[in-house]
Amino acid sequence: MTIIISKKGANAQKLDKSDFEKEGYLQDYIHNNPESIPIYEIQKDKKLFVVKKEFPTKSGSEKIDALAIDKDGDLYVIETKLYKNPDKRTVVAQALDYGASLWKHYTDFDEFVNILSNEVHEKFNQTLEAKVMEFFELQDEQIQSVFDSMKMNIREGNFKFVILMDSMDEKLKNMITYINQNSQFDIYAVEMEYYKHEQYEIMIPKIFGRLIKKNIETSTGGSRKVWTKEKFLEDAKIRISDEAIYRILVDLFDFSDKSADLLELGTGLGTGSFTFKFKDPRAKSGLVSIFTVWSKGLIEFRYQNIVNRLGEKYSDLFHSELSKIMNIKYDTKSIRLIEAFPNADVLKQFKSTILKFIESVKQEAN
Repeated sequence: MTIIISKKGANAQKLDKSDFEKEGYLQDYIHNNPESIPIYEIQKDKKLFVVKKEFPTKSGSEKIDALAIDKDGDLYVIETKLYKNPDKRTVVAQALDYGASLWKHYTDFDEFVNILSNEVHEKFNQTLEAKVMEFFELQDEQIQSVFDSMKMNIREGNFKFVILMDSMDEKLKNMITYINQNSQFDIYAVEMEYYKHEQYEIMIPKIFGRLIKKNIETSTGGSRKVWTKEKFLEDAKIRISDEAIYRILVDLFDFSDKSADLLELGTGLGTGSFTFKFKDPRAKSGLVSIFTVWSKGLIEFRYQNIVNRLGEKYSDLFHSELSKIMNIKYDTKSIRLIEAFPNADVLKQFKSTILKFIESVKQEAN
């Protein structure tokens, strides 16, 4: 591409394409200027927040060049390469390998979030939650959905991949076309042309791979999935082979549908979920989450949400009441339904405990 620059139509100068001296400069640039990755060409309201560069994979000393998220909680593995780097021939395989490492080694979502949180706090002096809300202009009640989607994407191994290079050949473009068209992977190639003029830098990003139609069904589309009760239970029926576990899940859904102030169905592209919420005027969003059930047959107790919305006093109270009927640790994130509810009596006591907890919290608010 030829670029001509002039001032008020005079003294026109032709700019020649410049070269990046080091890949590290390209990493730093996208970290500080995430809008340079034109994900908005894939979906108009999309943009990326590049949370951390050199994210550890736990596979030896290898690190992901950059890790980014969008407002839907989708995770992007970004690999940068200069055309002169001989490793460019294996850049796609390298990116996929990093995705596999994330999926295998970060089963503890809190560990994953802590790494991102430390980076955000060091750079912006903000919590990860606050920065994500600010960057994507989210409301308080929306942020939990972002983190829920991130967690599920880690668990399911659903990642999007961005190959960022200063130049790329047709062979690489053909490979990305083939992979996108014949697999569940979403791989985007971004060619970043670089020009310099005096103290200015000019970047021209071109994204490739965004218009490729897949020939297979995939759960990694660009928009969130709209779940209904019927779709959720259908998904659970497919995933859960044990009829006893499925009956527990249906019982919890019906109880939540009847007793919650809001039964919120998740927006995950892979696994379905629902969350039991009740209204409390002291919560910023007016709603407090108590537990989430996944269509894979898991339940998660939302201690941290109770802390964030009401304070540790109520989270401790909730855990204390649960501990009377089931053997569960405070730091337990999610457990199988059959382990939480080994018999019908425990399930019955659980539902009674939930209602009593909500009643006691609301009484104190009045």
